[in-house]
Amino acid sequence: MKKVVLCGYMASGKTTTARLLAKTSGLLYIDLDEAIEQKAGKSIPELFEEGGEIKFRKLEHEMLKAIINGSEGFVLSLGGGTPCYANNHEVLQREDVISVYLKTSITELVKRIENQSGQRPLINSLKSDELHEFIAQHLFERSYYYHKAKHIVVTDGKSTEQIANEIMSLF
Repeated sequence: MKKVVLCGYMASGKTTTARLLAKTSGLLYIDLDEAIEQKAGKSIPELFEEGGEIKFRKLEHEMLKAIINGSEGFVLSLGGGTPCYANNHEVLQREDVISVYLKTSITELVKRIENQSGQRPLINSLKSDELHEFIAQHLFERSYYYHKAKHIVVTDGKSTEQIANEIMSLF
């Protein structure tokens, strides 16, 4: 069975694309953050607040391993930071995984995030120029891990359908 894993920065379209890809391919859709919340019975912000980032990242790593090691086919949407911790990027290179980095430009990410005001607590208080700098720095730090994916799909100027079709052509 196919194990498709999407990674990328916040607002790169991982969740939206994964849902459409799962629907189109007939594979199960899994959002890693939602799976963690279900297992823990708490929201991601609550988990961060109660146990800190280290405890959250350990839980995230364990959930990722459990999902990947399962035998069912799926489309899995990772959290933006998932590949960057606990050697999770190694999952992207597994033989049984079709991994895709949804690469989105800083300008496009800023535009998308500004349109989602209120939904991203980490960056809600940042002004446009500060947001640009924040994203640029984060992308620089995370780029190494994102590029461990076997495939890169540039999302700028493409519809979700176009991105999903491009990914479908990979398997």
